[in-house]
Amino acid sequence: MIPERMVNTMKNYKLLAAILSLAMLLTACGTGQNTGDHTQEIPENATQIVLSDTVITVDGKNASNATTSAVYTAHDIVYYESGKDFTYGEGSETEAHNADTAAAHTVVHITQPGAYRISGTLTRGQIAVDLGEDAKKDPNAVVTLILDGADITCEVAPAVIFYRVYECGSDDADDATRDVDTSAAGANVIIADDTTNTMNGSHVARIYDPDSVVLSEDGSEVEDADKLHKYDGAFYSRMSMNISGGRKNSGVLNIISDNEGLDSELHLTINGGNINIFSGNDGINTNEDGVSVTTVNGGTLTIQVTGETGEGDGIDSNGWLVINGGTVIAAACSTSADAGIDSDMGIHINGGTVIATGHMLDKIEDGGQNYAVFSFAQEQRAADEISLENEDSENVLTVCPQNDYSILIYSSADLRAGTYTLWSNGTQLKGQSGGTMGGPGMSGIPGGTAPSEPPEGQEPPQGGERPEGQEPPQGNERPEGQEPPQGNERPEGQEPPEKPDGENGQFPGGFGPNANGGSQESSAEFIISDGGNMFNAIMPV
Repeated sequence: MIPERMVNTMKNYKLLAAILSLAMLLTACGTGQNTGDHTQEIPENATQIVLSDTVITVDGKNASNATTSAVYTAHDIVYYESGKDFTYGEGSETEAHNADTAAAHTVVHITQPGAYRISGTLTRGQIAVDLGEDAKKDPNAVVTLILDGADITCEVAPAVIFYRVYECGSDDADDATRDVDTSAAGANVIIADDTTNTMNGSHVARIYDPDSVVLSEDGSEVEDADKLHKYDGAFYSRMSMNISGGRKNSGVLNIISDNEGLDSELHLTINGGNINIFSGNDGINTNEDGVSVTTVNGGTLTIQVTGETGEGDGIDSNGWLVINGGTVIAAACSTSADAGIDSDMGIHINGGTVIATGHMLDKIEDGGQNYAVFSFAQEQRAADEISLENEDSENVLTVCPQNDYSILIYSSADLRAGTYTLWSNGTQLKGQSGGTMGGPGMSGIPGGTAPSEPPEGQEPPQGGERPEGQEPPQGNERPEGQEPPQGNERPEGQEPPEKPDGENGQFPGGFGPNANGGSQESSAEFIISDGGNMFNAIMPV
């Protein structure tokens, strides 16, 4: 069951962030070459599925309950069942659900390739795509879901899940690369123009394959077991997935989750649309270690980790994160050592606009666009306004991050080499230069090498509704009288993550005022060089 506090918070919460209007080149994955328009033509002759709590129709007729049909309905949702012992799985009591609650959910099964246009409302249900055991290797096993004003709530599992379709990628770590092409992927989503779609979902904790469970000698614990089910996100794909907008890129997809938001077990490519994610844990997670690639080519992606689980990165890729275009605004959990953007194998910013806030910094590799990392001496509070001005006093960034944070990452085509000033709620800030970063030979962590162990007492990052009709955030100003989000309040007695004390005053990401030849003297002017830039100990003048 999605916690009532979280549902109420997100129904009333208006995400605030800067959406900058830029003319941007959208680039191919890792190539830096212009690939033109990423908008998506909606397939003709799509099967029409209209959702309802009373009658679900398929092309105007009542949906079948025959499992041989291309689309059929059933009450057979996969969920983590309550009342089981430790041999069943790894879920907690709060992640378990009773059989009556699960049976109240209607699953709309899609079993054949093709395009399916989804509209209507389902207050307890799920869209489940499964083309069978041979689909993974069949390039024709492709399904496109066209979200055309769909509103689905699922209390016990993901609201949308792709089980088995064609997998266009490989999970072989030896051949892994940040340059992936997912255009042939079997899991595809198009957000129809001028529509608002809301997927309010839960997750399925790890359930063991009962035939694989090996107990300890005294039978008191599970020593080994294979996974039967585990689906962490409200919008989930076991195969590589593409998400695109329509011709105008004006459609909205809201994803609300008690755990992770948008997940793919291999690769995820976002080409367009306006995607707003409110998640208790990672906003986006692609989870094949050393292999997965999260690619953003276009659209507007706004992520708020509400902190229901006590942790969560904005974007967490267990492989690479490649941003070629579009706008990415990602706010990590306020109370944990997590990052706005996180990647095990490296972050590459080749274009677009990136505004990421959190308490941790992952390695940013050399890319095709300038970026700056600001590390604050004191934690910044949610909804405080941060602005950056160039030497002509022109504003290049105004943002009110919706989390408490100590690290701000900013990249944009507007961030050119030059002199800048930084302001917080009208107060000018100063800081120490950590030098420029990126390029071959670097540690990968801007400004230095990450400490091998987290600070004492600090856990390492585990990584791994909007009101009906509401448009995505359009401005940089906080509406009059609006309070910061309540979902980010720190639990009573819990302190913010502390920065470790080291010889160089290192911060969580492994950088400090002495790192990489940077200045130890504070200055109210921030000199941006081409490439990556690090500024430490940001504080009022």
